[in-house]
Amino acid sequence: MRDVAVVAFAQTQHTDHDSGASEPELILPVIDAVREQTGLRHYGFTCSGSCDYLAGAPFSFVSALDALGAWPPISESHVEMDAAWALYEAWVRLQHGDVDTALVYGFGKSSLGDLRTIMTLQLDPYYLEPLGLDQLSMAGLQRAALGAPQAQLDEIVRRSRTDGRANPFALDLPPDGDEPPITDGAAAVVLAAGDRARELCANPAYIRGIAHRIEPHYLGMRDLARSPSAADAARAAGVGKGPVEVAELHAQFAHEELILKEALDLPAQTVINPSGGPLAANPVMATGLIRIGEAARQIIDGRASRTVGHAAGGPCLQHNLVTVLEA
Repeated sequence: MRDVAVVAFAQTQHTDHDSGASEPELILPVIDAVREQTGLRHYGFTCSGSCDYLAGAPFSFVSALDALGAWPPISESHVEMDAAWALYEAWVRLQHGDVDTALVYGFGKSSLGDLRTIMTLQLDPYYLEPLGLDQLSMAGLQRAALGAPQAQLDEIVRRSRTDGRANPFALDLPPDGDEPPITDGAAAVVLAAGDRARELCANPAYIRGIAHRIEPHYLGMRDLARSPSAADAARAAGVGKGPVEVAELHAQFAHEELILKEALDLPAQTVINPSGGPLAANPVMATGLIRIGEAARQIIDGRASRTVGHAAGGPCLQHNLVTVLEA
């Protein structure tokens, strides 16, 4: 297995409204930022994550490629989901051994439509979608199944929003309300394999474990108070093989943080979402990639030696990806 590391990470200054920037204009600043961090102008592989339903157009990722430039030709792929899974694909691609660098980016403009309606489209179209459930009502079901004290949930929101106000990329939000904010934004990560990682970054954040697992689509077939897929992914990635100083969790609701902390078996001393997490900024299709990027930044900046980045997809933490990063 080749050593692969995160050597650069950048994200936009997220907004809660449409700034007027097109998708290429949203992406270009983060592409330029990682180019400046690494000095790279070309990559062995490029992979992106986005959602056509957010853009309201088919193959919206194709127009977004304008931000990368048309020459020389690139080897490119795309996932119609959070860009954390694009990072997974890029990691697998680097294991082939014929390329040494990869660019991963994700973007989303939630302000352009009704996000609650759009996200309902991920449900089974025959049995679940006709019920009229959306992400908030499903989160309410999961919160009720967990039965956590309100004071505990309120404290998670207050901590996340307070940390978010110290993050120049997150939104300045009041310390109440348990709902992920509407957010427009983008993020980019550069991966490098072998000796290239040390050449491009003084403190590479090495991916020592990465895995993702998924649960049944139907909510009635799952114990919503638990996340066995997150637990399985954490075990496969090796979260428990050492101390975890910082964990960036893709918890869009306060109760999800409690479920994920238990699933990943995180020790009490682990700092959770010092960036503010999704409760402070939630650019759909980039939020999970940002969790990995923020976890990697802790190592790149020398503040931590072992961190975890987590991404989630689907209703009620259906699909979970866990990444262990080490100095």
